[in-house]
Amino acid sequence: QVQLVESGGGLVQAGGSLRLSCAASGRTFSRNAMGWFRQAPGKEREFVAVIGWSGGSTFYTDSVKGRFTISRDKAKNTVYLQMNSLKPEDTAVYYCAAGRAMVPMRGEYDVWGQGTQVTVSS
Repeated sequence: QVQLVESGGGLVQAGGSLRLSCAASGRTFSRNAMGWFRQAPGKEREFVAVIGWSGGSTFYTDSVKGRFTISRDKAKNTVYLQMNSLKPEDTAVYYCAAGRAMVPMRGEYDVWGQGTQVTVSS
């Protein structure tokens, strides 16, 4: 069974940090782009960051540039999202996904995790 499992979410004060992990199982995702998306209450799921299959290329949405860092450990089949200087507007359920290309469109990602809640208090 192919699956992605996120962990590392929680409650943090504004200005704090969290590191999300996304562990893949069932098959290797070493040739996939891996992305992070988030969905706040009442809003659509939005793109956050993506990393290429080699790990050498990354792309971020403007609102998280300079604060979030995406990385991957291919040996562990795991993707990370280091989130620093968190703001209340970062509060959302965060999802990782495996995709065919380094693009911000949800439709290009065909395997999704169940999500992990991140709550940033002011």
